[in-house]
Amino acid sequence: MKKIIIAACLLAVTSTVMAQSGTNSPYSQFGLGLLNDQSTGFNRGMSGLGYGFHEHNQVNVKNPASYAYIDSLTFILDAAVGLQVTNFNENGIKKNDKNADFEYAVGAFRLMKNVGMTFGVLPYSNVGYNYKNTANVNAFNSTESINPTYTNTYDGDGGVHEVFIGAGWKPFKRFSVGFNASYLWGDITRSVVNSYSDSYVNTLSKYYKTKMKGYRLNFGVQYTQPLNKNNELTLGLVYEPGHKTNTDPECLVISSNSQTAVNDTSRYVIDNGISLPDRFGAGLTWNYKDQLKLGFDYQLEKWGSVSLPEYIVTNNVASFRLVDGEMKDRSKYTFGGDFCKGEMSHNFFGRIHYRAGISYVPSYQKINGMDGPKEIQASIGFGIPIINGWNNRSFLNISAHWINRSADNLIKENTFMVTVGLTFNERWFAKFKVE
Repeated sequence: MKKIIIAACLLAVTSTVMAQSGTNSPYSQFGLGLLNDQSTGFNRGMSGLGYGFHEHNQVNVKNPASYAYIDSLTFILDAAVGLQVTNFNENGIKKNDKNADFEYAVGAFRLMKNVGMTFGVLPYSNVGYNYKNTANVNAFNSTESINPTYTNTYDGDGGVHEVFIGAGWKPFKRFSVGFNASYLWGDITRSVVNSYSDSYVNTLSKYYKTKMKGYRLNFGVQYTQPLNKNNELTLGLVYEPGHKTNTDPECLVISSNSQTAVNDTSRYVIDNGISLPDRFGAGLTWNYKDQLKLGFDYQLEKWGSVSLPEYIVTNNVASFRLVDGEMKDRSKYTFGGDFCKGEMSHNFFGRIHYRAGISYVPSYQKINGMDGPKEIQASIGFGIPIINGWNNRSFLNISAHWINRSADNLIKENTFMVTVGLTFNERWFAKFKVE
């Protein structure tokens, strides 16, 4: 029990480390930012596949029903860091940016027969961008015609994270159920500053702040059907109910001018203005001799029914209110697999898990009334066993990802990301006898 408490303290420390942005994408300025896949090391090598997987030595947060299959007498601690390089391309103008981030930390253990428990810290979304555009604007004053320039500067930072606890139970052979209960927190700040080269024109600054707080509940089931001696199929289903998060987004609008000493400030707040959508997921996994596992996942998030806070000026009347139709439902299609000749193989390379996956996410954002970027991801991964005099059950999970976001007449992004995670798995609960 003392070791579990130590591990929980370690996860609490990581929540502080995670309170930073893990992206430089201008697409993170919409909604709650870029949504994280919320998967662990072994899932990431398969582009996040996992609804139909249950592993005895890995934590699969994609479907909490999988916790019921965690090995007895062991404690699992899984944590990872990531490094990414993104290339932005707009009308032939290219730029590269780098990011490093602590990805996640989760722990799991067998609570009792057929019941497994999990806890950890995961990112929910990331916000991070900074860019500007400049253009000429025609104007006229009482003495002369002038052509000042205006500059719009866009900046955003932050993200949403969650700490969770979950459990999985196998009430009878081949069938399991589970749940995750999470607490969400995080600060998202965005700003748009409209300034002019003519010092007599007011600078208009808009600052948006969301101090996220709320909860998530998601539920999962898995059922495995043997086909013959060597083959079986596992069906996995997950559901998360949507709800309001008791978060009050605010907008601060400042009109200022150093020449005329104007400094007007207006503050707007929307009570309970941030909602999470209903989420559904289904996956089917084929298992051949516990060596080759291939699966397909489908996920649907009902963002189309979620309203977004927006500052609007209509007929010279300003308001900050919830607006419908700014997003569409988000679907994700994932196909991938895992191959390992045998975890007890005499050949070291036969013990390695070889993973690969691809996924596709059609656009769910709307930008200036047009469809936002679609996302294509491909990944490969390796689960490398750690073998020494005192440890033969742990894994080093390494995965490489290519993520492409593109849309007509908008910025194109190509991200290359490497995730390195350690799955520590040891017999913490065994009692040894000395004779």
